[in-house]
Amino acid sequence: MKVKITGGLLLIILLTFSCSDLSEQVYNQVPDGNFGNTEKEINALVGGAYSSLRGFSDPISNSFPTSEYVFFLNEITSDEATIPTRGSNWYDGGQYQDAHKHVIKPRNGMVLSAWRYCYTGIAKVNSIIYQIDKSNLSEASKKPIYAELKSIRAYYYYLLLDMFGNVPIVTSFDDLSLPTNSTRKQVYDFVEKELVEALPYLSTNIVYSKLTKNVAYSLLARLYLNSEAFVGIARWQDCIYMCQKISGYSLTQDYFANFAIKNQTSSEIIFAIPYDSKAGTLGNYMSSMSAHYLHKFTLSATGDYPWSANGMSAQPGVYSSFSDTDKRRGTMLVGDQINLATGSVIIMDSGEPLTYTENITSLADAKENEGIRLNKYEAKAGDQWERDNDFVLIRYAEILMMQAECYVRMGSPDLATPFVQQVTSRAGTAMPATINLDFIDKELLREFIFEGRRRTDNIRFGTYFLPRWEKGADASHNTRLFPIPTSVLVTNKNLEQNPGYPDN
Repeated sequence: MKVKITGGLLLIILLTFSCSDLSEQVYNQVPDGNFGNTEKEINALVGGAYSSLRGFSDPISNSFPTSEYVFFLNEITSDEATIPTRGSNWYDGGQYQDAHKHVIKPRNGMVLSAWRYCYTGIAKVNSIIYQIDKSNLSEASKKPIYAELKSIRAYYYYLLLDMFGNVPIVTSFDDLSLPTNSTRKQVYDFVEKELVEALPYLSTNIVYSKLTKNVAYSLLARLYLNSEAFVGIARWQDCIYMCQKISGYSLTQDYFANFAIKNQTSSEIIFAIPYDSKAGTLGNYMSSMSAHYLHKFTLSATGDYPWSANGMSAQPGVYSSFSDTDKRRGTMLVGDQINLATGSVIIMDSGEPLTYTENITSLADAKENEGIRLNKYEAKAGDQWERDNDFVLIRYAEILMMQAECYVRMGSPDLATPFVQQVTSRAGTAMPATINLDFIDKELLREFIFEGRRRTDNIRFGTYFLPRWEKGADASHNTRLFPIPTSVLVTNKNLEQNPGYPDN
């Protein structure tokens, strides 16, 4: 298959690469016009856009959204999770501590990884659209393909809108000009326009892990839910309207069925990133990034479970905020960890028992066993390093809670009751006498803990800027956006840094 390198590739290099290394492997080859004219070839091209959602690993950053920096960045800046330094481990130039304290520097590796994850995915989509443009398909045949691809691209731009705000909008793969910042409102309008225009051509069917009408409605609902936080315009009714158009889904009876090894059978998952270790998919090892190094003996008597990194934990106070009857407490590991071979508590190298505690001594100097650990996705003996659980991006529970929140915000909390009741009933918790925003905020933490979305909720509720464990009050609300990475500003002088941040 012949390939060519276009101006769009050079542009994406300037948007994503470090200024010191331009030799990375990225989506840098575009097949010529002889490819993309059959259904099999089209499926292969579009499949590449979906596979980009898994991220990539390279010498500069680990960008896998399911387990490393993109997920980390949105979790540890929230009130939900933390990555404390344990001895000499998990310091990495202070990037995790800085993120936790909301004093992120433009050189923070997580910020660069999040930026590169999004723009590399956008580059992939743009390259496929470029190829479809040059194919021999009829214009009528191209429209549903464009709709699907542009919706995937809109998802990436939604992430950029949320995290960085004032970012370049790049839609051409063969334009050599260096882009300037678009305003956050322009990016918001672009995401809305792309999704709305795609809707007539997207499938009405439920197609697992594909961009369908239901997924587009869900993304628009998210956009409208956060509209006031993003651009200062409240659109609660629009959010409800989009939620009402979503059909064909229901809550699973078992909450944890959504995160099982074979979670593709869930009736609740609206959009997910598929993983299959036998197919060679990469990036799905989130649970191992949290568990202690010796945690493998709790899953396998012979310790043949893949290595764990002893990183992310729940912040102190999160576990105890769940009631004793709340089934979702099972998303966290606490207490003595038992060796399956001996039936006794695992002993760490220090001679102390491996007992996960809610208390963490300090962000800068935590003990190996401190912090409640992630236990949301099913794990078992025999797992490979790369797991088979699909990573959940959108669940029907979110659609219910978005409607409930909007009704409360519009002054009609009684209308929120049937939506909240479905969620609390499954969890085994009691309904409050009055549904208010404080309850909604806390219920969102409980329902979606460790799903990579808490930072966005914190910002919408205003709690993002308040003091909490090992973090003071934010000096400015500019922290609602992350800084544009230093290396991106170096390679593209047309870009301006986000307010409140230095260039480096």
